[in-house]
Amino acid sequence: MTIEIRTIQPSDYKYLVDLLSELGYPTTLEDLNMRFDLLQKHGDYETLVAVKNNQVLGFAGVCKALAFEFSGIYVRILAFIVSSNQRKQGIGTKLLKACEEWAIMQGAETITLNSGNREERQMAHNFYVSNGYVGKSTGFSKKIN
Repeated sequence: MTIEIRTIQPSDYKYLVDLLSELGYPTTLEDLNMRFDLLQKHGDYETLVAVKNNQVLGFAGVCKALAFEFSGIYVRILAFIVSSNQRKQGIGTKLLKACEEWAIMQGAETITLNSGNREERQMAHNFYVSNGYVGKSTGFSKKIN
């Protein structure tokens, strides 16, 4: 059976609980329902899922934004994961291409993402480079509340 990339549906949220935990962001189904209720109200956000046999194997969350440092629109991949037991099958590449196609439809000329600077993320970094992405910056964050 082939991999289908499509917009997320509420019945898919249960799969994201495990995927987000794999990514290092544990959550609950109740929290995801509330989170996606908010996200779905914003037209600049999109969540794409990779599905095979009615099971979500990966997902990507993207956001359209205006840039300060250049003129125009860009898209940022905010979340991206393929289940660890489904990797090396082309699912990630197909999902990444779907993100890029969505970005083009939004009028963006650039797509960006951050990936953690942890050793366990090195395979992800290699994946992004192999798909034409260039490492250009280090991200910083601070919890303020």
